[in-house]
Amino acid sequence: MSDAGIQLPAGETARRLRIEMLVVLGLSLGRSAVYSVLSLADKLTKEVPLAQQRTSINTSATPERPWLDLAYQLANLVFPLMPVALVFYLMWVWQRPHGGPFRRMGFDLRRPGFDLGVGSLVFAGIGAGGILLYLAARELGFNTTVAAANLAEAWWTIPVLVLRAVMNGVLEEVVMVGYLFTRWRQAGGRTATVLVGSALIRGAYHLYQGFGGFAGNLIMGLLFGWLYLRTKRVMPLVVVHSLLDIAAFVGYALLKPHLSWL
Repeated sequence: MSDAGIQLPAGETARRLRIEMLVVLGLSLGRSAVYSVLSLADKLTKEVPLAQQRTSINTSATPERPWLDLAYQLANLVFPLMPVALVFYLMWVWQRPHGGPFRRMGFDLRRPGFDLGVGSLVFAGIGAGGILLYLAARELGFNTTVAAANLAEAWWTIPVLVLRAVMNGVLEEVVMVGYLFTRWRQAGGRTATVLVGSALIRGAYHLYQGFGGFAGNLIMGLLFGWLYLRTKRVMPLVVVHSLLDIAAFVGYALLKPHLSWL
């Protein structure tokens, strides 16, 4: 174990770090990217045009039994976060960056005002643009209709959607930005490579929605990577991502009964 600051390691250490990153991605969002590509291939080979297909997320497991459904939803909030626990453990016990993994990637509460302020400003700046891109892609036939919230109505529906949004924010930003950017630099890789590579993977695991989902998340990945390089903190990204998903999930659940085009 090394407590030294980030530095270009020997060739063997760099090789092991790259293998570690592949394993982490294979257990988490890299695997999601593969299944997303397969999902898109399935959609494109159907007789129904892509724009006329529907993609449902945040669905109930047992809608007729609310308490069991809640148990499923809670399990689906906890287990997807295991890759986050894994990357913090790996970064703590081997090739630990200076200050430890939490401080190094800025996943802490040292600057709450900064994190909330920057996150809220970025959310306000890109939220409307994301909606317009989605609508344009759907109208042009490049995207499915995304049903963002399909849980059965219960007292816990909105809280679970909010928690799901926060879970997505923590998982994606810690793994795809905080972890990958830190480990890639420790392995001696170029910043431009991880910036573009991380954004491409982010876009790829949204391909199940269609090409609009890919394009929008590719752009967001580039923006988030740039912002992380400027701030050295992943928490503002978690804030932005959580707010975007809360708006999408809760907004869809509340507006669906009133807007037929959703």
